[in-house]
Amino acid sequence: MKKHEYQEYISSISDEEAFEMIDKVARFIASRQLAPAGILLIESLHPLHSIGSQAMYFALPFAEIIFDSRKYQRFALMIREDKHIRQLVKRIDELDEELNRERRAEAKLRGKRRKQQVKNLVSKIFKNKHKS
Repeated sequence: MKKHEYQEYISSISDEEAFEMIDKVARFIASRQLAPAGILLIESLHPLHSIGSQAMYFALPFAEIIFDSRKYQRFALMIREDKHIRQLVKRIDELDEELNRERRAEAKLRGKRRKQQVKNLVSKIFKNKHKS
């Protein structure tokens, strides 16, 4: 019977690793159009972020079954820091604004096309009536 090998515990995270994790989480949330809900959840749980981080470490032996231990620990370390929580909220907001800008531009273009199609149809109908 083979024993399960546990990963070593990570006790610190660099700012680069934290920003990489922040960017991944923010992109995940913003791309699914969950930015307002995500920001609301993060802001409402903000006072408990260090407790949440410790709870994640408590659940680590069970989480290793499902998640990659290193990524899980990096996330727990990332949410422990207040500055990283603020950066996460800011990054989600930035990405959401960027994606919404693109969506608004696409919707505006679709609206213009629809309007032009209606104009063409109306002018075609009235031209045919005048010929009769």
